Amino acid sequence: MNGTIFDIKRFAIHDGPGIRTTIFFKGCPLHCSWCHNPEGIESRFELMPNSSRCAADCTECLKVGPDILAKKDGRIVLKRAVRGDALCSRCADACVYDALRLVGKRVTVEDITAEVEKDRIFYEQSKGGITFSGGEPLLQPVFLSELIDELKTRGFHLALDTSGFAAWEVLERIAGKCDLILYDLKTMDDAMHRKYTGVSNRLILDNLRRLSTIGKPIWVRIPFVPGVNDDEENMRRTADFLRPLPNIKRISVLPYHKGGCEKYTNLGKGAGFRAFEPPSEERVGAVLGLLSGGEFQVRRGG
Repeated sequence: MNGTIFDIKRFAIHDGPGIRTTIFFKGCPLHCSWCHNPEGIESRFELMPNSSRCAADCTECLKVGPDILAKKDGRIVLKRAVRGDALCSRCADACVYDALRLVGKRVTVEDITAEVEKDRIFYEQSKGGITFSGGEPLLQPVFLSELIDELKTRGFHLALDTSGFAAWEVLERIAGKCDLILYDLKTMDDAMHRKYTGVSNRLILDNLRRLSTIGKPIWVRIPFVPGVNDDEENMRRTADFLRPLPNIKRISVLPYHKGGCEKYTNLGKGAGFRAFEPPSEERVGAVLGLLSGGEFQVRRGG
């Protein structure tokens, strides 16, 4: 059984308790306008240049992909977004300067297990573990389930980071095997959710209601994006929705940052990305106050 990931981040400290290894699954059913991991949206492999590594006098990659690659001011750029294993691999292999990255890797349960075992001592000392993130891990439920089964036999603490946009049967089965759920909540307004993520929030909200009853601790994470969900009405509706739910242990407010802008451009998808302005410290503080008052902890970040 193979899965497709786009990154493994060791020594992560913002994806659950303690020191963790975060596995980033490739593919997501949402297309959030502010996404800081746009390389995780497509399920297929992609080509992503890193122009800072490009040698001005080198043209080896242009010989392989002249229809998709160009030089601009001595640096490599994509003419258009490129998806597909064969062409992406050939272009990336042609670059000796590591200026073309193949985004996507097929892995087995054994591959992931060997990687996370390297840091077992850090998990044990910090009460950390493994987090499945993305993209959306629930898009690969069979592989994810097998991976969880193996890691559970080895005694690792496991966290699922999800958008909640999945069939309830899939979410219930996977969440039931994990120790902690990190659940993204964008906005309570369905029209705004459709506009900025491409999907309705009805399934997400319904799944969170149901998930809160299965006895697993949940950390709700709210990406705080000015002009999308930063208005007082939305935050009050969010607080009112979450307070009655059992097992909500924490709400994390994640202020928007522009970390995804360059990635979108490098992927040849600049037209599909919208840059927002980061929220002020005063506004973040006000929202933290609005969300407080329940049985859960409210914090910035993480």
